[in-house]
Amino acid sequence: MRSPLTVHEYGARRGQQHREDQEDMEGPVCTPGEKKKKKHEDKEEEKKEIPDRVALKKEIGLLSACTIIIGNIIGSGIFISPKGVLEHSGSVGVALVVWVMGGCIAALGSLCYAELGVTIPKSGGDYSYVTEIFGGLMGFLLLWSAVLIMYPTTLAVIALTFSNYVLQPVFPDCVPPYMATRMLSAVCLLLLTWVNCSSVRMATRIQDVFTVGKLMALGLIIVVGLIQICKGNYEALTPQVAFSMERTPTVGQIALAFLQASFAFSGWNFLNYVTEEVVEPRRNLPRAIYISIPLVTVVYTLTNIAYFSSMSPEELLSSNAVAVTFGEKLLGMFSVIMPISVALSTFGGINGYLFTSSRLCFSGAREGHLPSLLAMIHYKNCTPIPALLVCCAATIVILCIGETHNLINYVSFINYLSYGVTIAGLLYHRWKKPNLYRPIKVSLLVPLSYLLFWVLLLGFSLYSEPVVCGVGLVIMLTGVPVYFLGVHWKEKPKCIYKFIERATYVGQRLCFVVFPQIDPIENEDPAEWTDRSSGSFAANS
Repeated sequence: MRSPLTVHEYGARRGQQHREDQEDMEGPVCTPGEKKKKKHEDKEEEKKEIPDRVALKKEIGLLSACTIIIGNIIGSGIFISPKGVLEHSGSVGVALVVWVMGGCIAALGSLCYAELGVTIPKSGGDYSYVTEIFGGLMGFLLLWSAVLIMYPTTLAVIALTFSNYVLQPVFPDCVPPYMATRMLSAVCLLLLTWVNCSSVRMATRIQDVFTVGKLMALGLIIVVGLIQICKGNYEALTPQVAFSMERTPTVGQIALAFLQASFAFSGWNFLNYVTEEVVEPRRNLPRAIYISIPLVTVVYTLTNIAYFSSMSPEELLSSNAVAVTFGEKLLGMFSVIMPISVALSTFGGINGYLFTSSRLCFSGAREGHLPSLLAMIHYKNCTPIPALLVCCAATIVILCIGETHNLINYVSFINYLSYGVTIAGLLYHRWKKPNLYRPIKVSLLVPLSYLLFWVLLLGFSLYSEPVVCGVGLVIMLTGVPVYFLGVHWKEKPKCIYKFIERATYVGQRLCFVVFPQIDPIENEDPAEWTDRSSGSFAANS
């Protein structure tokens, strides 16, 4: 017979039974020391899952900064524009001069943007600078034209170029079907949108890899061209032949040749759209510009020399795909490399445009010029998911409309109008705030030279193509009533505000996004910086 339990044994037995019952219902029960340790571990795990500060991450180093510039410039332009430049130039020699000058003009513009980028360290590029200098209306007009037409159209054209080159081997004897090209373009856009929504690092790595691929493809063209020159096939490049003209081009035609080359160089200012995600932007932003623009100019010029080493001007003008014709003529059974290279180049271009244009939407929403949902980022991945989805959707709408190539001329005009306004803003900003500390301060001749070229280019373009330039200007001015109704008008009916609030709430729940937290050190107002040679605040000067 078992002896009866003592009080202590009975209490211990009941306590053990109670813990076992709790473990069955809630899991293992911990002693006070174990509870404290477990609580500490839970907090550490929670810290890992939720970042200390939800904000755009600075993950763009110097290499990634260079690949963003190079990757955005080298898209479909170098494979499309040589024909247009030669057609308007009238000779091989003048065409090569236009390519070199196009790179020099892009370098002048990028130097001005380097000063603006470190003086006004905000993401958003032209839009942020113009808003800061000239006010909300002017900035909104640039934002409106960019979001409505400029970037969706450019993205659509690059995506269609990608799908056409991918499908060309499948349909060797005919043009790829309309629906097939649109469907593949949409799939490509959706895939890259998902990548950009998932991780900034993944998006920049894709940009790094595909930029290297682009340079290797163009390097192949250059090497093959140099081999042809070494074999003595350079008749079209001799001064007597290169500058012989059957017809003398007008000044308006030269201006249009510059516009064609400028389309191939567009994208040189895109690093300014992601300034807040660049590591040490005051150091890496100008360095990336100084490395990338000269490199692209040299690559473009050598690529055109390679084209002319193996193709007569007549052959180049009759070709709809210069790189493919070049490959078929010189690479034989390896000519398939060319369409694959163009497809890879355009794929990287789509990724770059999505990455940077989404930051423009993000910046516009943060300034109150677009719905506030677009200024939110994912609570964990820290990516602007709503802005990326809007850019993707706008591009797919442009794809569905049909013909996009007619919009390219309107886009080019709007693009260069915004460049000129921004660089004029640099001069006005210097005059308005002379004592403001500028980590980079370019010579006054740089913005003045760019603006002189800009006035001549757009003036002669307007003279040669008044309808195209006029339509581009009208597209931009349609933003005026939208600004006054959507932004300037503060006393809207309550039902509108309730609808916006509800839509924002639903968007937050669907995308898991919140407003980014601002670091007061990083967000120091540039107006409070002073010229180190001056003892007074710029704001009080």
